Amino acid sequence: MKPASVLALAPLLAVSCQSKKVQETHQQQPNVLFIAIDDLKPMLGCYGDSLIQTPNIDRLAQTGVVFTNTHCQQAVCGPSRASLLTGMRPDFTKIYDLKTFIRDKNPDITTLPQHFKNNGYSTAAVGKVFDVRSVDQHHDSLSWSEPYELLEGSNPIGEGWIYSKKRISTEAPDVADSITVDGKILLRGNELMQQLSQQSNPFFLAVGFHKPHLPFVAPKKYWDLYDRNDFKVHPFQEKPENAPDFAYQPGWEIRSLYEDVPKKGKIADSKQLELIHGYHACVSFIDQQVGLLLKQLDDLGLRENTIVVLWGDHGWHLGDHDMWCKHTNYEQSTRSPLIVSYGYKYKGSNASPTEFVDIFPTLCELSGVNTPAKLDGTSLLSIMSGEKEKVKDVAVSQFHRNGNLMGYAFRNERYRYVVWFKSKFKQDEVGPFGEDLIVAKELYDYKKDPLETRNLIDDSAYTSAKEEMEQVSKGYFKESLKADQN
Repeated sequence: MKPASVLALAPLLAVSCQSKKVQETHQQQPNVLFIAIDDLKPMLGCYGDSLIQTPNIDRLAQTGVVFTNTHCQQAVCGPSRASLLTGMRPDFTKIYDLKTFIRDKNPDITTLPQHFKNNGYSTAAVGKVFDVRSVDQHHDSLSWSEPYELLEGSNPIGEGWIYSKKRISTEAPDVADSITVDGKILLRGNELMQQLSQQSNPFFLAVGFHKPHLPFVAPKKYWDLYDRNDFKVHPFQEKPENAPDFAYQPGWEIRSLYEDVPKKGKIADSKQLELIHGYHACVSFIDQQVGLLLKQLDDLGLRENTIVVLWGDHGWHLGDHDMWCKHTNYEQSTRSPLIVSYGYKYKGSNASPTEFVDIFPTLCELSGVNTPAKLDGTSLLSIMSGEKEKVKDVAVSQFHRNGNLMGYAFRNERYRYVVWFKSKFKQDEVGPFGEDLIVAKELYDYKKDPLETRNLIDDSAYTSAKEEMEQVSKGYFKESLKADQN
């Protein structure tokens, strides 16, 4: 795809009147279809993957802007979704795990759907939008004008085995999509869209699919789309040279929860290929559900006046560095898909650094809803319209280790710089950041070393890049501390 600035259909929008012109162009504010996909990495046709079969998401991408360098704020479900849905970073939400409620830490915080509800939208959700371990039993009741219903068979980690009585990592049942939890989510999502379309006010409909979260369970026909002989195990299955051991994770999730994966040691190549096959099958399965959701949008005549945003809550290690699942500050864990389509107005792709906290202000500006004064993100509309090539220099992610370390990753167009502090969760316990708190640093060059084989922090050839990224990080921490004091 060509750069968004080349293909944008509204390049003359001025920054000062973007929201006003969006409103003037339409007789009513646009609807929002908010599609969340659990554990979806940017392994899609529209992101350049030639093996994966995702025709429906690829068609959506052709009608919108694909952000190819988007990163989550923390690569695990609860914290990532809490950050995205509040527009605030984990150091503000204080959600770093899978058991803390968002409103226990921030009782008065306003979520993205709640903000749209407060501005005249009907809001509804089905499936996994928030992580259910972070909200009340009504999926954060303050966010929805339509009561949330937990579908039968749904659960926080989207298990959904069809036949197996054992905790196995893959299953290929020969069943209809409608038998599965995600098939039921699709059907309920279409019902909600039909109901909401009959109302006079615009709607914000969130539909959250569970797969490709483990276990890799998808109807057999999606497994049959692929020949396992076409897959290869990841070519680099070692820790990066010169990287701190604590930056690595041994695949806790997959090894502890599933009986057919060894608790320790190397996972056999045959099992790796089975897991890779299963991930592909699940992605294609969800692609079909997305296609049916978009078909409903078209059939109801809503596409031109609906903003569709599709995202996966973080990346996923699929064998690289001998790692599986997420839970790191590395590229395969933080880099996530983000596609924004508004009718047929903006098209293209953009490789500048963007973040999930940018979604909240972007949807506000696109829809003409006022943007809250305190958000950590930046609207991406100026990129979509062709006004700008980038709105920030880096995307920032973070992850903690051992209960007393916090690592912050800074990703620009070429490099990833990670700095690890011995404070547990920012300055809460030990005071403001300082050099004396730093325990390790990492630097990776994705132009010359896309597989992250070596930590370049001590390489003299990268002194300039290291110093530049260090200055960027210090600026971030300075602004972060200033915000905390206000």
